[in-house]
Amino acid sequence: MLRKRGALILCGALLFLSLNVMMVGQLWGRLSEEDETPTNDVVGDVLRMADMFEAELEIQNKILMQIQNYQILWQGPEGKKLKQVLPCQPVIPILVMACNRVSVRRCLDKLLQTRPTDKHYPIIVSQDCGHAETADVIRSYGSLVTHLTQPDLSDIAVPPEHKKFQGYYKISRHYRWALSQVFKDHSAVIIVEDDLEVAPDFFEYFGALLPLLKSDPSLWCVSAWNDNGRDGFVDPAAASLLYRTDFFPGLGWMLLREVWEELEPKWPAAFWDDWMRQPAQRRGRACIRPEISRTLTFGRQGVSLGQFYDKYLRYIKLNSQFVPFTKLDLSYLKEETYRKSFEKEVYSAPMVTFEDVKHGQGHLRGPGPFRLQYSSKDSFKVFAKNLGLMDDLKSGVPRTGFRGVVSFFSRGRRIYIAPPPGWNQYDPTWN
Repeated sequence: MLRKRGALILCGALLFLSLNVMMVGQLWGRLSEEDETPTNDVVGDVLRMADMFEAELEIQNKILMQIQNYQILWQGPEGKKLKQVLPCQPVIPILVMACNRVSVRRCLDKLLQTRPTDKHYPIIVSQDCGHAETADVIRSYGSLVTHLTQPDLSDIAVPPEHKKFQGYYKISRHYRWALSQVFKDHSAVIIVEDDLEVAPDFFEYFGALLPLLKSDPSLWCVSAWNDNGRDGFVDPAAASLLYRTDFFPGLGWMLLREVWEELEPKWPAAFWDDWMRQPAQRRGRACIRPEISRTLTFGRQGVSLGQFYDKYLRYIKLNSQFVPFTKLDLSYLKEETYRKSFEKEVYSAPMVTFEDVKHGQGHLRGPGPFRLQYSSKDSFKVFAKNLGLMDDLKSGVPRTGFRGVVSFFSRGRRIYIAPPPGWNQYDPTWN
């Protein structure tokens, strides 16, 4: 910024001086060409020009001194600090995965409404299925979005017992193709399904977390989604609160090219999201997720036939206030710092019973947090199901879990469903 301003000032000064020199030269030329004594008008013009020229030289001298000061500032210690706080903003494309839902308009309208700049957040819609009406909707946005079409719409040969899962195979094929296209030109991408609505600070959230994702090898994604983020299960006063989670959430998530280059050669034929949750892909890495979701799904109909939608997903609370994440200190999310702090809070919390949590008032004394301890897959599932949380596990990892701990809000108090102290690792047989 300083260097650019200095260059503009210098160019302006030189241009002004050049023009003045040319004008004075022309006037003196007129005097030298006159055979007779110069008129008073011409002499007056020259004298006035000389006065203006002298005054302008003084102004330009001051400007040149400012340029020198800017240069010293830029090259010195203060300039180095300015370079650190004024980084070049990266380009993060939004990849919208679409198929045959004309309601993609709701998704795109919200993205365009909340997007801070088109330069840094280009929107790319990749469409599978070849659905003409959906294609018309996407094309109606003109240059506001880039429309890609999956070239291979053929059926996929699947095992006889998977015939009803043909849609999952096509989705996996589409993801592989679309991600490969986008990562040709970009180092990071935010993936959004066509049935998602985004929060006002969706772009702020991902923009702030990209540096952390790039710098921390123990992270492999950032997600906008809280699987247990139903209204009443999250703290409405904690919109800025973020977590590490061992469970891959999806539903609005950011991925780096390096991770894609690792995943693409072994990308699965179907069920890509559950495949992402397997130990061989996760490799002990975590994702970042929010207390209050930055996406909301409005698509009940799809290949999953509304699985979980009526019971859980339709009630997810979408954040409504803008949190300036880029101005917050997010260093608490770094692996060692976060793990130590999180475990201290969880295991220093008083242990309570299921009845205490279920009935709440009069049973839980104090503001919390409180710890509800499970010892087996079955005890976890009983607690989660009866408290209204999602109770399924993938490769042994509960939804939103970090080191086996699931955090949620109940009647104004923080509750941790946690394994016994000394937790070591997940048991992949817990499914």
